[in-house]
Order: sequence, then C-alpha cells, then structure tokens
Amino acid sequence: MGGEVGDLREIIREEMLMQDKILDLLREGPKTVPEIAAALGRSSFEVMLWVMGLRKYGRVAETGEPTDEGYYRYRAAAG
Repeated sequence: MGGEVGDLREIIREEMLMQDKILDLLREGPKTVPEIAAALGRSSFEVMLWVMGLRKYGRVAETGEPTDEGYYRYRAAAG
C-alpha cells in the first residue's frame, strides 16, 4: 500500500502542470478521458483525477450523453 500512496501523491503533485495541457487539448474539441490520456501519454486513472479536479472548479464540463463505451466527453468551460 505504501507505493500506492506515494503514486497518488505524485499524481496530485503533477495536477497543476497537467491542467493547462488538458485545457489546451479540450480547446481543440471535446474529448473523453481515454482520449486525453492517449494524447498526453498518461494513464486514464491519472487523467480522471485531474479532469475531476477541473470539473469540480468549473473549468471543464461534460458535453452531454456518454459515448457508446460509457465515457463522457469533456470540453473546456467558457471563461
């Protein structure tokens, strides 16, 4: 378990760096978490944490219904 906690701390530490990269990708058009992860070369787990942080503070929003695979597309929020 110690390794998992350390990994989570590292993911959280990288959040501020990754927010701008995620927002830049979403300005190109809405994307799912797996699409964002592939574009960044990061895991979907990491990206989900960062996207949920952005969503919590109103910086991204879902575009509507989930895809056939069950993923929501996210877009950069206005403002």
